Amino acid sequence: MMDLPCMQWQDHVAQKWTGLDPELKEHFISLTEIDDVFKYTLTLTTQDDLDFMQSISAGNPVHKETGQAAKWREKGNSSFKTRDYTAAALHYSQGICFAPQSSEQLSLCYANRSAALYHLQHYQESLEDIDKAVENGYPSHLSHKLEERRIQCLKHLSVVDKAKEEHPGVAAENHKNPDGLKKASTGLLKSGIIPQTAVHFSAEKGRHLVAVERIAAGEELLNDRPYSCVLIPGMEEVKGTDMQRGVLFGTEHRRCHRCLTETSCPVPCEGCSYSRYCSTSCQRNAWDEHHRWECPLGAELMVMGVMSQLALRVTLKAGLKNIQIAREPIRDQHEKPKPSCVNQPDPSISHYGDSYLSVFHLLHHLNRHSPGVRFLCAVTAATLHQKLRKAGPPPASWHLSRPSGANGKSQDGEKEGDDWSSKLWLLGSAVLRHILQLRCNAQAVCTMQDTGSANSLVQSSREIRIATAIFPTLSLLNHSCCPNTSLVCSTGTSTDPSGPDLSADLSGRGAEYRSTSNGITATVRASKVISAGQEILHCYGPHSSRMGTKERQLLLQEQYYFLCQCEACTLQQGKEEEGTEGRQQRSGDGESLQQFRLLCGKCKGSLKSPCGHHVSSSEVSRRLQEIQVDQERAVDLMERDRPDEALKLLKKTLSQSGLILAETHPLQGQLEDAAARAYATTGDWNKAASHLERSTVAISSQYGEDSIELGRQLFKLAQLHFNGGARGPALSVFPKVRRLLCLHCGPHCNELQELEAMEGCLRG
Repeated sequence: MMDLPCMQWQDHVAQKWTGLDPELKEHFISLTEIDDVFKYTLTLTTQDDLDFMQSISAGNPVHKETGQAAKWREKGNSSFKTRDYTAAALHYSQGICFAPQSSEQLSLCYANRSAALYHLQHYQESLEDIDKAVENGYPSHLSHKLEERRIQCLKHLSVVDKAKEEHPGVAAENHKNPDGLKKASTGLLKSGIIPQTAVHFSAEKGRHLVAVERIAAGEELLNDRPYSCVLIPGMEEVKGTDMQRGVLFGTEHRRCHRCLTETSCPVPCEGCSYSRYCSTSCQRNAWDEHHRWECPLGAELMVMGVMSQLALRVTLKAGLKNIQIAREPIRDQHEKPKPSCVNQPDPSISHYGDSYLSVFHLLHHLNRHSPGVRFLCAVTAATLHQKLRKAGPPPASWHLSRPSGANGKSQDGEKEGDDWSSKLWLLGSAVLRHILQLRCNAQAVCTMQDTGSANSLVQSSREIRIATAIFPTLSLLNHSCCPNTSLVCSTGTSTDPSGPDLSADLSGRGAEYRSTSNGITATVRASKVISAGQEILHCYGPHSSRMGTKERQLLLQEQYYFLCQCEACTLQQGKEEEGTEGRQQRSGDGESLQQFRLLCGKCKGSLKSPCGHHVSSSEVSRRLQEIQVDQERAVDLMERDRPDEALKLLKKTLSQSGLILAETHPLQGQLEDAAARAYATTGDWNKAASHLERSTVAISSQYGEDSIELGRQLFKLAQLHFNGGARGPALSVFPKVRRLLCLHCGPHCNELQELEAMEGCLRG
């Protein structure tokens, strides 16, 4: 997933480590402080490392290029001719990003995109592209086309304005959001933690969140915005008619590189062909926060991996002044630092809301990482530092030294900007610190991706990871394989009605300015009742409903350096000690329940039933693999608009799977879901609903009666009943859907709004 640097860089650093003199290795391993590790690694970093980084990044060109712009414009023209205006707009946007400033290609791409946007009924955006085409020198002999389109856009907008006067609510919403794209939702909490919780500290758990009063299921506990995030490139998102021709666009083409908002008309970076934004506001804010430094390093950052780029972005956003301030409590508290405590902040004041101090004081686990991983992170940070140093002085707004007086001199007597190179090592050390922290504290930003065809009447989606972020407050939550919370991420720009946010440093010596709100929000809700005194827990990934105990514990130990002893893990260990089969069935452990979801070919009971019939594990694995392959083939046939062939295959596979899979087996649930989708595609709503109802049995067994997974499956069932005109069944399932979606996603989620519309239609 590009978290780590590319394999060429990992191999290069591994060879460098192998070739080090044993004494140098021993000295590196003995270092216990981040600063010492970074400074020492800096002495080991050579020009060869810089040259190698440049050579492997050559395959990721991010510079402007007229030829590439022309190529993407031609692709857009091909899509336009087939009336695939969405794909055309995305192709033209690629051309806009590659076209040099004020070039004819740039004007042509803007003009062509304005035509695609016009056909998509994005009239205001089309007008803006017309203006940009003219500003960039659109050929005068073609300008009459733009003027005709401008007139048509204005006519349509005047109709919209008239509709807004007659029906202000509906028309205004349609005009504001013509794409139907998701906007950042506003929860009950603007940002922070509810007062019914408190931050506690213990040597065993570190900082953690505890309920001080009873908290009801579904209550919003925490709203957090990332200090910074990095979009993950290469996730294929756009699927429609163009997919048949092999045209796929990823998150980097569809989403703002700052706030992750989906957009069909991105604003390009003026310096590189990669970064793009949903608005000039996001473009400007990204430039001020980090991109002025990242822009010339774009190719190198792509091969250094998401974690390295995020660590650099956090550091650049903070600036040297805030890094110096964050370091001072450590120096002030320990006049004679000791290795065992120098990097441990005072636990009573270690959480500072969403400021940089909260990020800086996250645990980095330096000495828990293997020497090889430490060396990889350190060499990566040192090489990026060398690249930054060659880029020249940082912006004056960074206030490199402590706050200056009226004479322009700092408290150290230096003029602003003097000796910047000697202080730049602090940046490199901070980058290394954050790389190490992110290995344990990074949070995936996920969204639901539509996997069905563009004209499908039934929702078909899966969760995908689109970015990696660091959330200062969310990082307080410890892990559980059976958490008592649900996490939902929303993306998009949002405006703070109270104006600019000045997050004052707790030291009182300055303020950290955030010009606009990053619209990415992580909202945590109680997924069950939480009693006073209970810890509030979040799942880091390995969940008891998806993974066996040993596998979960191994993954958590390798990445987070702790042996999980949560309720799910403890119950499973107790079952193993007692050896009771009944306890195994009640444990909820995904691994242990799998055997009870397989059927005996003789007695049709559990495969572990006492009838004496034996089937080898290799035979079971072979049959399961065959069923899995058939299910995947059927889904592929549906995505290629061949539902009849998919149905034929699924009928055959279901007749075979019923001999070995219980109705609660996850794979049986997947087959039933695929059959429901195939029947829905052909318009047979009753059969589709029948198969989907069977799939909910498996979903409920695997994830639980109160799970979001069941809620989403029941939502699909509600859609099927609605489309089939089954009023009674639809109305009966609505309350279950509403309860589960409210519990996990809140009362204002998009699915609930659609549910309300369906219910309104049925009730008349």
